Amino acid sequence: MEVQKGKLKQKDPRHPLYLGQWKKGSRYQSKAFETEFLDEPHLKRKKVMLQKYPEIKKLYGNEPRTALIGVFLVCIQLYMAYLVSTKWKDMNRTLLLAVTYAIGGTVSSMYGVIIHELSHCLVFKKLLYNRLFGLVINIPMVVPISQSFRRYHLEHHQFQGVKGMDPDLPLEEEVQLVSNSSFLKLLWVMSYGVMYMVRGLRLGKQPTFWEIVNTLTMVLVNTIIYSTLGGRALAYLGLSVFLGYGLHPGAAHFIQEHFIFVDGQETYSYYGPAGEFYKSLYYHTSWTGILAEFILNPKLSPNARLVRTFEDHKLGREQYLPPL
Repeated sequence: MEVQKGKLKQKDPRHPLYLGQWKKGSRYQSKAFETEFLDEPHLKRKKVMLQKYPEIKKLYGNEPRTALIGVFLVCIQLYMAYLVSTKWKDMNRTLLLAVTYAIGGTVSSMYGVIIHELSHCLVFKKLLYNRLFGLVINIPMVVPISQSFRRYHLEHHQFQGVKGMDPDLPLEEEVQLVSNSSFLKLLWVMSYGVMYMVRGLRLGKQPTFWEIVNTLTMVLVNTIIYSTLGGRALAYLGLSVFLGYGLHPGAAHFIQEHFIFVDGQETYSYYGPAGEFYKSLYYHTSWTGILAEFILNPKLSPNARLVRTFEDHKLGREQYLPPL
């Protein structure tokens, strides 16, 4: 269904669940993204749910106790880095890799969740406090992540699926190179964190003040860690992030959120108390299962995503409205 400029405003045909009318098609054969001619559905879905259940707003707010969890996790990783560089120098490499994956990878994936909450100002009320605590969470992560993630993640929410504007969409090079090869998909999932950063860089935007602060902070932090604990500690922290943002159950949400598994649905997994908005939607039940299915299923590949042009997104938002 294509939106035409100048058309009279009318009810969005996706109402009330805001599922698209498109089919999965044969993307894995054509190496093309699935296409939608309407805007991203989250804003309209939110309006419809709030119309029926305005009490949802009572659940809005901040959770500063998240900061306590964050500080605890930062301390865990720094202590692990200390052990790796001092007490565990002679540990078997295979065992050390397993420990890094199980502990370091898991903690690093939890950092990602907290950085996400900070990006939406859900930890503290003031933006400044969320930004500053993002720098704290970033301390054991080697690379500057927190401020760039906030910038690009908010753009993802605003322009979900809009080609050239949504930094969450795989690049054409990723699609062409990986295709539906299970082996290449395995390598791609393992390096997903790296590719996410590459996508942001490909947008060619100038770094913001806070991104510069984040980078300088990490240069200072990494210098201190290297000078006090050595390169072994820094390598442990870096490998933890690589593993935690790649082939790890804690990173499965990168695949779970918007990779297309069924017709018409571009976001997974919805579930909640307002049953009429959720019960008929497909949702995943296993983080490990998501990764396995994506890698092994030849019909799933990096191009199993929905895209729309900015013009279609804008016109769909203006011309197709949720009922009042």
